Amino acid sequence: MGCFYSKKSKRKSGGKEDPALTTSVDDAGNTVPLGNNIDEAPKQYSWDKREKVDPKDYMLTGLRDVTVGRLSGKLNGQQFVIQECENCNIYVFDHSATITIDDCVNCRIFLGPVKGSVFFRDCKDIKCVVACQQFRTRDCKKLEVFLCCATQPIIESSTGMKFGCFQYFYPELAFHFKDAGLSIFNNNWSNIHDFTPVSGENNWSLLPEDSSVLDFVPAPDPESEFKSIRISTDPSRSIVPLTKGGRRKGSEE
Repeated sequence: MGCFYSKKSKRKSGGKEDPALTTSVDDAGNTVPLGNNIDEAPKQYSWDKREKVDPKDYMLTGLRDVTVGRLSGKLNGQQFVIQECENCNIYVFDHSATITIDDCVNCRIFLGPVKGSVFFRDCKDIKCVVACQQFRTRDCKKLEVFLCCATQPIIESSTGMKFGCFQYFYPELAFHFKDAGLSIFNNNWSNIHDFTPVSGENNWSLLPEDSSVLDFVPAPDPESEFKSIRISTDPSRSIVPLTKGGRRKGSEE
């Protein structure tokens, strides 16, 4: 009589283990061996370690009568969206990938260097300072822009557009130009291409040479979060050299 607790003889079982305990089936239906440590922690991949991004940090939406924007390091080369804002002062003291501005009215806007495009759509009565690779507008009215643009600016179905040369300084601006891959010496601010010209009408013109940026886009409110930013719009301190542009059209046309 055998012992109740004795192990089964491997001779009788053939010495084989239950395959269900040593193998598994992958998604393709193939049998694959399990590792020795069934409690092994799952692998961590680089995308599992990425910091979670809140889309709200990269947009301004539906604001009115406020001073808002982003300080240096907040965008850090990401995309940014501004939409449906009215009578706001908006300052982006950082570099970004692309910026779109939609359905904004009567706003003053400063945009730090943008690696790609800045696209205004369905905006009216906007005064802005912009540095970018590509500048475009569509269905806009009365934009006054101090611009640094690496390529030819394009306007489409837009009227009352006026352009001047970018004039601005803040301590991190030179680094932001470098991070955005923009050259301060490559500026086509006055070489405008009107994609939808109207015979006998001028949809765009140049601002007077003596135009002051602060008359269009004021310095940040001393009570705002941007009060510590030391800005200057003096042409002699501007990161981008002041140029006269083509001056092919008078500013009063």
